Amino acid sequence: MKNFLFIPILLFTFWTQAQTIADPATYLSDLKLEMQKEWPKNRTINVVFHGHSVPAGYFKTPQVNTPGAYPNLVLKKLKAIYPFAVINVIVTAIGGENSVQGAERFEADVLNHKPDLILIDYGLNDRGCGLEKAYIAWNQMVKSAIDRGIKVILLTPSPDQSVNYADPENELKKHAEQIRKIAAENQAGLVDSYHAFEFLYPDKEKLSKYMAQVNHPNELGHELIANELMKWFQ
Repeated sequence: MKNFLFIPILLFTFWTQAQTIADPATYLSDLKLEMQKEWPKNRTINVVFHGHSVPAGYFKTPQVNTPGAYPNLVLKKLKAIYPFAVINVIVTAIGGENSVQGAERFEADVLNHKPDLILIDYGLNDRGCGLEKAYIAWNQMVKSAIDRGIKVILLTPSPDQSVNYADPENELKKHAEQIRKIAAENQAGLVDSYHAFEFLYPDKEKLSKYMAQVNHPNELGHELIANELMKWFQ
């Protein structure tokens, strides 16, 4: 009887381990070692930020504040930690795009850069295509990268001031939950922007101080996202 009980317990344990987001302490270990190497042993590291208007750097549309957006804030922070590294931050994000559109051009516009790391941020705009289509598109991109040995970090959506955050069933929260699920299913990395801004949701006035417009963070908001992302490099 004990043997029969052991098998389902073992299977459950295996399934639980498989449904886990990557460990920030170890997931990028190889990449962090590469970034510590000095010339002539170092090489160029390509980090691609794929997504919609937020990583593209749109603040108050049509203004695009590239230096103040989180991809370039992350580059500045990385260089403070890894002064010998040659790091290319490549932004393939397009304003107004959702993950279905992003998946269609993933191979041509993202994988062609031979990235060491890909970050994906489409949660805000995926409300337009819906959970089911977004789930397929995110998984397509994630699995395509992982199959090539590329590390992936997924981002849950940053704020939209038009959202009723008091509603536990709000659509943005559902997309955040799905992105967490996809990260766990693929053992990928996760930057939980939705959760990082949660302390601001009850107070719209405080939240507005982190926003350039209704659905775009300002530099303070981008800084918050960048700090969450940097936890993967410490």
